[in-house]
Amino acid sequence: MVMKQFIILLAGLFFMAAAYADVSRVEATIDKNPVMVDEAIRLTVRAEGDADRDAFDSSPLLKDFVVGRTSVSSQTSIVNFDTTQTTSWTTTLFPRAEGKFTIPAFTIEGKKTAPIEVNVIPVSGSGDQPVRDYYVTTDVDTSTVYLQQQIRYTVKLFLASNIERGSLQAPELKSAQIRQLGEDKQYTDIVNGKRYQIIERNFAIVPEQSGELIVKGPVFSGEVLAPNTNQRFGFFNRTQSINRVGPDISITVKPQPQGLVYHWLPSEFVSLEEEWQKDKGFIVGEPVTRTVTLTAMGVVEEQLPELPQHYPPNFKLYPDQANTATVDKDNLLIAQRVESIAIIPTQAGNFVLPDITVPWFNVLTGKTEYATLPARSIEVKAASGSAQQPTPADNAVLSSPAVDTVATKESSPVEPTQANPSYTTWILIVLWLLTIIGWSATVYHYRMRQAGPASVSNKNSSRFNKANVNADEAQLYRQLEDAVRQENPGLIQHTLAQWLTVMHPEGRTVRRPDSWAMSAPLQPFIDDLLSSRYGSGQRDWNNQALLNALQATRQAYLKKHSAGGKALAGLYPDSKK
Repeated sequence: MVMKQFIILLAGLFFMAAAYADVSRVEATIDKNPVMVDEAIRLTVRAEGDADRDAFDSSPLLKDFVVGRTSVSSQTSIVNFDTTQTTSWTTTLFPRAEGKFTIPAFTIEGKKTAPIEVNVIPVSGSGDQPVRDYYVTTDVDTSTVYLQQQIRYTVKLFLASNIERGSLQAPELKSAQIRQLGEDKQYTDIVNGKRYQIIERNFAIVPEQSGELIVKGPVFSGEVLAPNTNQRFGFFNRTQSINRVGPDISITVKPQPQGLVYHWLPSEFVSLEEEWQKDKGFIVGEPVTRTVTLTAMGVVEEQLPELPQHYPPNFKLYPDQANTATVDKDNLLIAQRVESIAIIPTQAGNFVLPDITVPWFNVLTGKTEYATLPARSIEVKAASGSAQQPTPADNAVLSSPAVDTVATKESSPVEPTQANPSYTTWILIVLWLLTIIGWSATVYHYRMRQAGPASVSNKNSSRFNKANVNADEAQLYRQLEDAVRQENPGLIQHTLAQWLTVMHPEGRTVRRPDSWAMSAPLQPFIDDLLSSRYGSGQRDWNNQALLNALQATRQAYLKKHSAGGKALAGLYPDSKK
């Protein structure tokens, strides 16, 4: 009895040793050869023996093929006390081009497979389209675009029969934003005498890198009913897997034209719209809400710049947090930025609110254009019971010679009603508290960004909203000098804001010179320029005085933030402060 148990134990150990012996043989096979350029090849590598499941490496295939996911399976069989263990790796391959390619030899546990030569042939058929049961086509609305300009990419899946299940991946392009546009469209059509069910899907591709690029076609994987199945047992019908890949498309992405110093915004159409608080006139001490909306076609919300906010010094401003969004309509991205600001006049009189101008690059004409809200004249009335005297019109500050007198009912000042002093006081207190909270949140987010790695949203903001920070300080200064010599108030304020933003140690947007200690001495010269140009009393203005002040400010900046006469980049704060 003991001897019998011993023999059984030895036999079990023998069988176990045989089952987990080293790999004795490996082979590699493919399911078809030749193969059409948009079809998939199923590669199977099979090893006999005890093989590590991670022993197969598909990276040598990436040179000539698009490599899909690899599945691993193991099997153990015993026939006449002969135990065999096998491990199989199955991978889907898509050829990158026509021609002859070699699937290299793979080494599994010291054993090598034989290399396989694959013949990739063109798509067969007659006419412009192949006569096949399943295939994918790709197309773009334009193959030459500017950096960050939208490309509409269309994928069509042609099916000669219904599919059981399937999935269609998105196209691939490095350094680009890709998102689907709208819902899928389904319809039928006859191509070369064959009826197809067509599924159409559109994508928006926004390249973030210039040069000659390749958009890799999407991959379709699905299951269809196998042909010649026994229809009498439809519930048990067998299915077969199909894999197709769309053709790659070459595109040319042109860089941002040289000499442009404004925020890069390539689009087909950009507009500015404003909305004022209805039936609300301008009364000293009472807030009026102004909402400005920037809309751009063919871009995403991260590309939209901040809106310039230039107001006379006789107004207190309480801006709200901007809202941005991107939607698609008729296969076109539409981005919007909405900024609301509460304006509280502090003095009565006639004033001119400056224009708001956003430069943008028209991709259709290849020229710079401007979306503008014209300046408008307003009358600020004194609060009821106040003895405050109106300020003269020549103290008003604006930034454009275009002045539109407000004439409509909604935008014109209306007769003030009896003011409630306590109500106004509470409004001012609430707005002051909101300003403190907003300022605290801004400081907190800035310190968090300085303390650790930037989040995705911070990266996007750095890539799009800080374009002016990365501009050349010397070039901006030269353009500012030219604008001063031309005595163009609108161009002076626009270029001055960009130049000061570049020099700011934290890269913070500087809309008014007096909002930064270093540039504060420039504010009186700007006020004198605008008052002499657009005030009621035409006073003389010497542009040389402003040029001297600009030069003094720049010298002070270089002296404080440079070594050897070269200014440090304004993107990073000075650590020695």
